[in-house]
Amino acid sequence: MADTVYTLNTGAQIPALGLGTWQSDPGQVKAAVSHAIQKGYRHIDCAYVYDNEDEVGQGIKDGLEKSGIKREDLFVTTKLWCTYHSRVEENLDKSLKSLGLEYVDLYLMHWPVPMNPKGNNEKFPKLPDGSRDLDESWSHLQTWRELEKLPTTGKVRAIGVSNYSVKYLEQLLSVASVTPAANQIENHPYLPQQEIVDFCKSKGILVEAYSPLGSTGSPLFQEQGVQEVAAKHKVTAGAVLLSYHIARGLVVLAKSVTPSRIEENRNVIKLDSTDVAALDKISNSKGITRYVYPAFGVNVGFPDKPDGKILKQTL
Repeated sequence: MADTVYTLNTGAQIPALGLGTWQSDPGQVKAAVSHAIQKGYRHIDCAYVYDNEDEVGQGIKDGLEKSGIKREDLFVTTKLWCTYHSRVEENLDKSLKSLGLEYVDLYLMHWPVPMNPKGNNEKFPKLPDGSRDLDESWSHLQTWRELEKLPTTGKVRAIGVSNYSVKYLEQLLSVASVTPAANQIENHPYLPQQEIVDFCKSKGILVEAYSPLGSTGSPLFQEQGVQEVAAKHKVTAGAVLLSYHIARGLVVLAKSVTPSRIEENRNVIKLDSTDVAALDKISNSKGITRYVYPAFGVNVGFPDKPDGKILKQTL
């Protein structure tokens, strides 16, 4: 199961299990990426805004050398940050330089929210009142048109989006010449986002699940449904939560910098329909309350209320 692959709408293959690098601290992520590649991971997910792409690139180089595999055997994803929506190729070039790569296999628009490219901070510009300095002169639709140009440069093999709700996808698809290859969203039994998953599948867009174990401090591991499925298959709760996504046809991104956990996360198993149904039930009674993050104005799930407003309608 750990070696399951899917086919993108471009015809390219993408491994179902990937190593996530969000919140992987400098000094740790190089070794984590290298170890993951040596232990069989063939999908690395990163982003410009994570501030660790230099080390991710070093880890990729080290892992390829020590494992003896070629660059084309590895699937690498990175993401366009919000302050670069009107400078798409510039941001891509920064990531490629940090990663030490000539191309990435998948380039995602990280959020459909342009921020001021000339603000008081390169990544998180703020207005005097402390709110995010958004670029209201630019639309995510314009950004997508710029992304559509990238595959012809040879620097990108496929393009996609991240953190897109159905509403934003509908807007994008109404003007797109190229259908996104993927939509990367938070996804786990507390926040299965089935509406988005179903919509994406109907349009040939592959869904990628980040935070598959729940957010930091999540009690998902102790949920009765998770524990029962784990006991049935004699595996860990973590294995169940990662396997849940592959059983639903989603890519799952498992983040860790601990060698033993990186290896353990490859122990995904085949779940049957009753297992998936048991895990789906969790969101019916204990799903995350959904909030709109005021800095972005998009549909996001949080385990605790952030500094924002309760989302009263679906975006």
